[in-house]
Amino acid sequence: MSELRSELRFDGRVAVVTGAGRGVGRAHALLLAAKGAHVVVADIGGGLTGTGESSDPADSVVAEIQDAGGSAVACYASVAEQNSAARVVKTALESFGRIDIVVNNAGIHDPAMFEDLTAQQFRRMLEVHYLGTVFVTQAAWPHMIAAGYGRVVNTVSEAMLGGITQLSSYGAAKGAVFGLTRNLATEGLVHGIRVNAIAPRAFTRLSAAHSDTLSAEIPSPGM
Repeated sequence: MSELRSELRFDGRVAVVTGAGRGVGRAHALLLAAKGAHVVVADIGGGLTGTGESSDPADSVVAEIQDAGGSAVACYASVAEQNSAARVVKTALESFGRIDIVVNNAGIHDPAMFEDLTAQQFRRMLEVHYLGTVFVTQAAWPHMIAAGYGRVVNTVSEAMLGGITQLSSYGAAKGAVFGLTRNLATEGLVHGIRVNAIAPRAFTRLSAAHSDTLSAEIPSPGM
């Protein structure tokens, strides 16, 4: 007799997804909404290096979710600043009355060889990837403790293990996120909060940009 399996659902749950306007974050947001969650689509709408702002990416994903019958709102706050990151969680509380799931996916891409990277480039990478994860999670944490339930998923990368040129700043920032994840998993367990990290492999504008950079540096045969 075959084993019956129930479909994984998130009906009634409220999820925040940062960097949800494009790429992997968009996929997270769409899937969570399709599984019944109310979703805060958080995205500043900036460029690859984090500069600039636009409401279009977040608005587009919200419209896509709503057109499919789901529930979503947009938030355009930056995760790199503590007060701004707190607005992401505040949007969930004001719009849906709770916060159950945080997917920390916001990130930037600014590749360069180690000898060419500036202190500001390292600092900015940490601000977005690492501190952005800290700030959003810390804003949600007390509400999850009070509820006795929470799910936090942090985006890391195989780049943190090395082996890819021009990613010392990016890989180091992702390594910091992994260390944070491991420690929060221990602290959250007693409160019913599960914390995990995933290292997705996908062809996005970030990976495409890095592939283009590497291709430009590799001479073609015969040169």
